[in-house]
Amino acid sequence: MAVDYDLVVIGGGSAGLVAASAGAQLKARVALVEKAGRLGGDCLHYGCVPSKSLIHASRVAHQIRQSAQFGIEVQLQDIRFQEALGHVHRVIDIIQEHDSTERFQSLGVEVIYGTGQFSDRRTFTVNGRQLQARAFLIATGSHPSLPPIDGLTEAGYLTNETVFYIQDQPRSLAVIGAGPIGCELGQAFARLGSEVTLIASRAQILPKEDPDAAAVVQRQMEADGVRILTQSRAQRVEVKDGKKHIWVGGQTIVVDEILLSTGQVPNVESLNLQAAEVAVGKRGITVNGKLQTTNPRIYAAGDVIGGYQFTHVAGYEAAVALQNALLLPLKKADYRVIPWATFTDPELARVGLSEAQARQRYGDDIYVLQQDFSGVDRALAEAAGIGFAKVLTRRNGEILGAHIVGPAAGELIHEVVMAMSYKLKVGALKSIIHVYPTLAEVNSKAALQLTKQTYAKNTTLQGILTKVFNFLRRIS
Repeated sequence: MAVDYDLVVIGGGSAGLVAASAGAQLKARVALVEKAGRLGGDCLHYGCVPSKSLIHASRVAHQIRQSAQFGIEVQLQDIRFQEALGHVHRVIDIIQEHDSTERFQSLGVEVIYGTGQFSDRRTFTVNGRQLQARAFLIATGSHPSLPPIDGLTEAGYLTNETVFYIQDQPRSLAVIGAGPIGCELGQAFARLGSEVTLIASRAQILPKEDPDAAAVVQRQMEADGVRILTQSRAQRVEVKDGKKHIWVGGQTIVVDEILLSTGQVPNVESLNLQAAEVAVGKRGITVNGKLQTTNPRIYAAGDVIGGYQFTHVAGYEAAVALQNALLLPLKKADYRVIPWATFTDPELARVGLSEAQARQRYGDDIYVLQQDFSGVDRALAEAAGIGFAKVLTRRNGEILGAHIVGPAAGELIHEVVMAMSYKLKVGALKSIIHVYPTLAEVNSKAALQLTKQTYAKNTTLQGILTKVFNFLRRIS
């Protein structure tokens, strides 16, 4: 049976755009279906781009407040919130040009706007058209989840999909959820002048991160004025006198607005996946190691499969799925080395195993190599000497994971990512010459700790060296 396309991509976010662009440049015939009237997906319009732009504005405000310690007397007279959001939307507009309909059409992609669904195992129907292809890629992303809090819907709330489009800055804000989005936006709004309360259900904020690293971020957020309630859950919300009253344990929090940051739900409802014989599990669409669904003609990538919900992982998965869909399905996704970062101040970045995971897997064969930024000259020069780099290795120098909390952690982690990706030992970080003074010295100084720790435990070697140097001094 002849088909019209080599690949039909469903969803114009990070994964979908990577697959559509690369597929067209490989001269495959590609159709890209997007239900919204624009391309770019959550990352561009509701996620990475607007949040980091707002964070930048908040850091500028913070730096002005801290300028007196450098002998610079500046008064922060006013924060015009709408102009800060103007910066956010200018950045979105600039990046949108790269993700424009016209650009993808110029590459040879047929862009179709509309909400569609599968009508059988090999047909996707949109706008009355039946699209048939050798393969399909579902990349429809996710949307914010709604926690079961009585009265929340009636009271109203913000999510990452709406917070960047509000007209007025809330004087007081409750953030429910202490993951990356909640912490990033909570700190940003506090630095821009809102009174922020962060409600965390776990014993620590950023529960997926190293506890010591998360504690560094928490101390800075509290110094910025964020009130943090750990091991707390919102039970009920009511609106009284124009304010939102949130019952949390035995206390009531009164705020102007509520921002939800309680996780994401895969976008699968409208796709009629049953007709395509595509299975969906608790986390999202079920895929194998090659990112094939239970219908081998149909692949899925990005948030919709419920794995690592990061833009860079979605792009990687799209590349794997594209190769398998257009050619032979031989390539498997490799999640051995997946880095990520939370862009609070200080930043927190991670790759590989946590200390607890490493000890569970390898027992006593674990070395924890930690270097504080207070011992890195560039960090001291920039008044950024808080935080640390922690590298986890085995006795033989194999790198198992790394956690960096401090200035530019999201940039610094890549040196460790490179080493892990190419299976280099931690000594490689120590051996290369680092420019002085740079923040990257934190990695080499951390790596040096393995030599120091193993030497400290080797009393036999210490004794031999003592005798050798004594002998050399006598014969000199």
